Amino acid sequence: MAKHHQLGKKGEEAATELLQRKGYKILERNYRYLKAEIDIIAQKDDTVVAVEVKTRSTPEFGNPQDFVKPQQIKRLVSALDHYITKNDLNVEARFDIIGIIKNKLGTRIEHLKDAFLYF
Repeated sequence: MAKHHQLGKKGEEAATELLQRKGYKILERNYRYLKAEIDIIAQKDDTVVAVEVKTRSTPEFGNPQDFVKPQQIKRLVSALDHYITKNDLNVEARFDIIGIIKNKLGTRIEHLKDAFLYF
């Protein structure tokens, strides 16, 4: 597996553990719909949360969360809508980003709730 894929998988594991410690129930990991993939779908109370995990080894080129682009947001919205409809859920929806910097100096994790708005 390529080094950046390994870093991404480690980031998703760290994000999953963080969410569970915060009381979220993990519903899905790597949920795919059409061209979209939601890294984590979690639920807390009556809110289903699509979580995009961005892991980098350095903040040199910007924060990891700055790499979620408008086209990706559209795909994430579509995928979460499909998931909610398919599972006949009556819940609120939210989109979060977990940005992770992981390198030899340590790991920094930032959980951004309501990271972007959707229409």
